[in-house]
Amino acid sequence: MTDNHSAAAETSTAKLSPLAGMVMLAFLVAGLSSVLWAVLVSHKVTVQPAQALSWQQVSEGALTHHIAGELASVSVAQWAADLERAASWLALGDTGPRVRQGCPGWLFLADENRIHPRAEANAQARAEKVAAVRDWLAARDIRLLVALVPDKSRIAAGQLCGVARSPQLAERAVRWQAALQAAGVTAVDLAPVLQPLGADAYLRSDTHWSELGAEAAAEALAARVTALGVSPAPAQQLTREVLPEAPRPGDLVRLAGLDWLPQGLQPAGDRVAESRFSKVEQAEAMSEDDLFGDSQLPNVALIGTSFSRNSNFVPFLEQALGASLGNFAKDGGEFSGAARDYFASPAFRETPPQLLIWEIPERDLQSPYRDDIELPAP
Repeated sequence: MTDNHSAAAETSTAKLSPLAGMVMLAFLVAGLSSVLWAVLVSHKVTVQPAQALSWQQVSEGALTHHIAGELASVSVAQWAADLERAASWLALGDTGPRVRQGCPGWLFLADENRIHPRAEANAQARAEKVAAVRDWLAARDIRLLVALVPDKSRIAAGQLCGVARSPQLAERAVRWQAALQAAGVTAVDLAPVLQPLGADAYLRSDTHWSELGAEAAAEALAARVTALGVSPAPAQQLTREVLPEAPRPGDLVRLAGLDWLPQGLQPAGDRVAESRFSKVEQAEAMSEDDLFGDSQLPNVALIGTSFSRNSNFVPFLEQALGASLGNFAKDGGEFSGAARDYFASPAFRETPPQLLIWEIPERDLQSPYRDDIELPAP
């Protein structure tokens, strides 16, 4: 009987094999056709990056990373990638290469724990660039204050569970801040004010801090601004209203490629009672500067990353400063994106601030470095 079943199974497999092969062939042909169309006809995929790459960047995989990212946008490739991600998550609980799953309900960005080639050299190059920016700004009578945002995986270490954080990263932020201090750059390490909050300082399914963490960071920065003797202007008062708790989509769910799944099949998201800030109208005497609008321009500006654009960090900072703030932070800007764009903008050329706050995440300190911040001569 067993032999008969085995023979039947082999016969069934033999009959289905050509069908499976044809399906696979059709899938490969469709994928290849989609890629060729995107490259040669629609030009939605560009093999050559917009900016020229150095040999070092090519050797570190920047070109292949660019091509892979371009091909990932092809419709068939995206469809196949979505199915693979869904199957891996639903069957194995796998969140993909960019996201790590810690304790139940907690997700972490893999980049925070990555060990980069030439890590110390990259960090030193960034410290030297910050010092150069400080000097360049000082020649224009502009002061610089650096705000260092610690890794979520360092502050919420109690929620890592099986996620490994290398001992090599333990002193990364401390060493970098020491390099800034040696160069005479004023910096605030936000870790000491976030550590007492522990996991509550960050969102569970997102890379960014929670409102509790954002408020603590804002108050620490405002205190340092006051200690520098800067008087933020124009004066502004904000009222705060806490809204009812509601779901908040996490960017780590998106990075894991699972945000397209039905809500019940995605990793658990956050529920947040978000704050809503409103300006208090103030009657002010008309000054000569008001005739030209100058008195209403903030004398404190902020550049940085998506940390400055999440969890109401800027309203919390404005509330702590008692003044409005020019926010020029950039989502996905990493170390240099916002600085590069801001220094080249009319906003900086025509209305430079008295104080510039530069928010920098710890996770960007040791990643491959390319000097793309131009500092024009006066």
